[in-house]
Amino acid sequence: MTVRREWPSVPVAAWAETRDTLHLYTQVVGKVRLANEPVANHWWNVPLYLTARGLTTSPMPHPAGRTFQIDLDLVDHRLDVVTTDGDSRSVDLVPRPVAEFHRIVMGLLDELGVATEIWTMPVEIPGAIPFPDDTVHASYDADAVNRFWRALVEIERVLKVFRSRFHGKASPVHFFWGAVDLAYTRFSGRTAPPHPGGAPNCGPHVMWEAYSHEVSSCGYWPGGPGEEGCFYAYAYPDPPGYREAPVGPDGARWDDDLGEFVLPYELMRTATDPDAALLEFLQSTYEAAATTAAWDRDALERPADDPDDR
Repeated sequence: MTVRREWPSVPVAAWAETRDTLHLYTQVVGKVRLANEPVANHWWNVPLYLTARGLTTSPMPHPAGRTFQIDLDLVDHRLDVVTTDGDSRSVDLVPRPVAEFHRIVMGLLDELGVATEIWTMPVEIPGAIPFPDDTVHASYDADAVNRFWRALVEIERVLKVFRSRFHGKASPVHFFWGAVDLAYTRFSGRTAPPHPGGAPNCGPHVMWEAYSHEVSSCGYWPGGPGEEGCFYAYAYPDPPGYREAPVGPDGARWDDDLGEFVLPYELMRTATDPDAALLEFLQSTYEAAATTAAWDRDALERPADDPDDR
């Protein structure tokens, strides 16, 4: 028996202020991971990951010899810092300015002996305010945050099905706090020309590493076109004919402003079969990239009749 999963509504207008504050909270946490983890290809050492209760850094080694983890519990709305030797500190997630959140988190790390210095300027945000000075962003609607996280749980589930169809190099499904999006990337195996960059407060080396190789990338962003955010898909480099390729389902389109294919979340959520609608978007946009850029699809893709295909 097939069970219809719940896809929560996440109307942007109703939680935009909270979304922007949560975005900055995740940047504070994510920068702690960036400061403690060894560098990995394509910056895979910096994202957060979904858990059964929210988001996590996963265990991080600290120079002082301790291993610790930061969890954002988006069910009970609490930030937890735990160490592998049993110490922990917590703070409730409530409406508070980013400046106060930053100060509290840094204090908790200090108390646990895992003090971490981070660059306090937010990235990928135009007109950003340094964390210690940001008294503007101070909203936290717990219900909206929980609905956003539950949406991410369902999106990750479908992205993992899509990921299972590919034999080639592929990223985990991970939460990039720079743009507050859940993302997944496939690689052709070929190198790419240097990325032109341009993201606010990101030096060119950031994009050069992220896009050192040819990609087809997709994910969900709680902004952009659509009343509830949008799914996106793009290729780098952008092959000739890619933008004109036909993609599905109905309502999916190329967006000139973003330079990506987009599918409004609410169109997927209200479809007769939301999983199928999302998979159609992911598959058709990937095929557009792989076909126009002449990827070696026979070598990279798992055959549809593979018994290991889930």
